[in-house]
Amino acid sequence: QVQLLESGGGLVQPGGSLRLSCAASGRIFIWYAMGWFPQAPGKEREFVAAISWGSGTTYYADSVYGRFTISGDNAKNTVYLQMNRLKPEDTAVYYCAADSLSTGATIMRGSAYESWGQGTQVTVSS
Repeated sequence: QVQLLESGGGLVQPGGSLRLSCAASGRIFIWYAMGWFPQAPGKEREFVAAISWGSGTTYYADSVYGRFTISGDNAKNTVYLQMNRLKPEDTAVYYCAADSLSTGATIMRGSAYESWGQGTQVTVSS
């Protein structure tokens, strides 16, 4: 398992942008999937974005499609989540996760990921 460390969260006004980073302690291999899963207070953790590391194929929840972009830097073993046009309902702790046995069928399922970061708080408020 890799260890993951998120950064980049903070307080932003509605309509603003943030970029989250997730640095892995070890190499992210081509068969990995990397995902972002926010958890709002009183709610379950949910899927918003994932990337298949080898192919670069990306996946998004309908709620963030066109606003969020997931990307990866293989040389830095880091995955990013660019969040634009943020809304108050995007407020959550954002967790980065890694799935070392990724298949396309499970890439949007949090239960498929075995490594998780500590999370970074994103607050969207005026």
